[in-house]
Amino acid sequence: EVQVVESGGGLVQPGGSLRLSCAASGFTFSDCWMSWVRQAPGKGLEWVSSISKGGLSRYYVDSVKGRFTISRDNAKNTLYLEMNSLKTEDSAVYFCATGPRDNYEPPRGQGTQVTVSS
Repeated sequence: EVQVVESGGGLVQPGGSLRLSCAASGFTFSDCWMSWVRQAPGKGLEWVSSISKGGLSRYYVDSVKGRFTISRDNAKNTLYLEMNSLKTEDSAVYFCATGPRDNYEPPRGQGTQVTVSS
């Protein structure tokens, strides 16, 4: 059974930083593209970033380019999202998902809440 557990969210002031983690199990993590998606209150899922199986290819939505960095540790079955220079519009529940940008699976975890507010 595919399981993912997101963590690392919290309340941060604008301009601050957070590092999200996604611990995966129940599938061969190193065989999968992985993505981060987010959902702000009252809105649908928004794709944020994707990383290839080996980590060499990374893609970002324009609004986070230069501020967010996706990475993975296949030995630890863990996906990360380093978020810097956070803005209020980054506030959302963040989920990890298997698959690339245009074909990710519906998130299976509970997500982790990120709130950017002064």
